[in-house]
Formats: sequence, structure tokens, C-alpha cells
Amino acid sequence: MEIKLEKFNIQDFHYYFQLVSNTEVMAMITERAIPLDEAEHNFQQLIVNNQLCENFGNFKILDADTNEFIGLAKLEIKEIDADELELGYMLLPNYWGRGIANRVSELLLNISRKENSINQIFAIIDPKNLASRKILTRQGFKHKAFKDYDGLAGEILELKN
Repeated sequence: MEIKLEKFNIQDFHYYFQLVSNTEVMAMITERAIPLDEAEHNFQQLIVNNQLCENFGNFKILDADTNEFIGLAKLEIKEIDADELELGYMLLPNYWGRGIANRVSELLLNISRKENSINQIFAIIDPKNLASRKILTRQGFKHKAFKDYDGLAGEILELKN
């Protein structure tokens, strides 16, 4: 299956909510499904962030042939002149185990390498998420630290760009 990435736009909330309201998807992210009002707020912030830079932000992962929604990919900066960005992805469960997350991370890293201003890329995962850890370390990410995120365990992996 070929995939493509397209930036989320204001009309795409239903795709976003399909992911964040899914307890399986969120099990290793927030350990809970996100309720509608919180998801709407988070999506508005995502849309604002998408306007910081043309090449960075949050993207829909789509089947290149059918345009079927697969998940979310992010290559996110926090401010316009940032020199680091966060890489992340979420897939709907029926797409797990098919090599899509690996292809998504490769696509995102290719995008980031075209930007000379980015010195560092980081990813935050649940330490129990061995599949994501394997994907990221295969791409060259190294363990940086364990950190608590609002009571949830997180592992930060980083890659020098």
C-alpha cells in the first residue's frame, strides 16, 4: 500500500476524532480516549500549529490510491524559528503491523532533512511501546531520557539532524 501525507485542515476534525476517541489508539499515548470537548480544543491548537510552517505540522496519513484515512503523522515545531521538532504518529488499529508507521517515519525524516534550520528531532513514546521504539531506533533515534508527562511514563528519543 502506498501512502501519502496531507496537512490537516479545519474540515478534518472527524478524522482526528476517529483516532483520539479510540481507546486502542490512545492506550499508549494518554491511556484514555479523549472526550469530544477536549478533542475539539486540541484540534484547534493543531490547526494553529499547522500554520507556523508550510512543511511542518500535523498530517493525515492516507492511502495514496483510495484516499482512505489511516492515521496522523506529525513533524511539529513549537515556534516559527525553532531548531528542533517532534516526530510522532498514530494509526487506526486495522493498519497496525503493516509497516506503515515505519514508512511514515521515513517520509517525515525526509521532510525534516530538507530544512537546514532543524538540528534535532525528538519523539516521545510510552516506554512499553516496543514497536514504536524499534521503528525509531532503526531510523537512528537514541534514548535521551525518561520523563513523567502528567502522571504518564514517557521516553524521549532523539536524532541529530
